[in-house]
Amino acid sequence: MESRITLQPAYLLHRIPFQNSSLIVDLFTRDYGRVRAVAKGARGAKSRSRALLQPFQPLLVSLTGRSELKTLTGVEAMHQSLRLDSTRLFSGLYVNELLSRLLPNHAVHEALYGIYQDTLVALQGDSPLDHTLRYFELSLLAQLGYGISFEVLGDPPQSLESSSYYRFDPKQGFSPCSACEDAFLGAEVIALRDGNLEDLSGARAAKRLLRMALADHLGSKPLSSRSLFGKPRHSGSPQ
Repeated sequence: MESRITLQPAYLLHRIPFQNSSLIVDLFTRDYGRVRAVAKGARGAKSRSRALLQPFQPLLVSLTGRSELKTLTGVEAMHQSLRLDSTRLFSGLYVNELLSRLLPNHAVHEALYGIYQDTLVALQGDSPLDHTLRYFELSLLAQLGYGISFEVLGDPPQSLESSSYYRFDPKQGFSPCSACEDAFLGAEVIALRDGNLEDLSGARAAKRLLRMALADHLGSKPLSSRSLFGKPRHSGSPQ
């Protein structure tokens, strides 16, 4: 990775306090993937970057340094910040946390960067949350090389049957299952494959299946953003 980067399009994924007045920030950049950097003095009352280093704000960032941990030398607003409210805000934070947890440092994911931007725009609008989040989760897994195969294990692989039941293993895929716990109806899996989530049972099955697929890569540490959906008024959340 270059030791000096100038005016790179980016979004803030996560930030934590560092030393007396600085931040360590996780940035998702267009051309360099996920980059971690120190934003010196960013928590200071007179810092210009303090108001800009917020989620969902399109940025132009400048970075320097040869180590894994860069130094943020400049930050500008690229466009107006996206406004997300209520459950859509929590959904955006969930998407950010997935990227922060799963993206390797300095691995270029230009296509995923575009998908992320489209997801934020969809969250800002009135598109169905189930569709938006499931599409992002599927795309994220595929872009990271963990894409779900919607075929039944076998030699050769078989097509899913809408009236049959299947067990899902994140590492192996789908296998026939006549009487097992947590089985998925073929019609529900086909609906996810085809992006048809209008049916409530299909939407619930898609959510459960993608949680299983993501958990295989997230490990045992729970996602902090999911706790935001645990409050009673968000009990019907799509995540």
